Amino acid sequence: QVQLVESGGGLVQSGDSLRLSCAAATRTLSSYCMGWFRQAPGKEREFVAGITRFGSGKYFADSVKGRFAISRDNAKNTVNLQMNSLKPEDTAVYYCAARAGAWVSTNEKDFDSWGQGTQVTVSS
Repeated sequence: QVQLVESGGGLVQSGDSLRLSCAAATRTLSSYCMGWFRQAPGKEREFVAGITRFGSGKYFADSVKGRFAISRDNAKNTVNLQMNSLKPEDTAVYYCAARAGAWVSTNEKDFDSWGQGTQVTVSS
């Protein structure tokens, strides 16, 4: 496991952008595939985006494809989620997650470590 802390959430209007960051307390972030999940009130936690250990593979949920971008900087021990053209349906608590290994997963049960989450609210 690795300690993860998300930041960058807030209240924005439809069409605005936000950049979420995830700081990891490890010197070996390249050992982990990273993912972003989100959970709205009363709904199941869902996969948003994932990135392989060295950033060569990036994956997105259909609902955010073309609007969101994921990146990582292993030297700085950070993972980012750039969110553009935000919609009210993007409103949720966003979680950063880490999975030891080489393969990205869209299943939350495959991830070992989780941050506490950061709230993103998009008004109409």
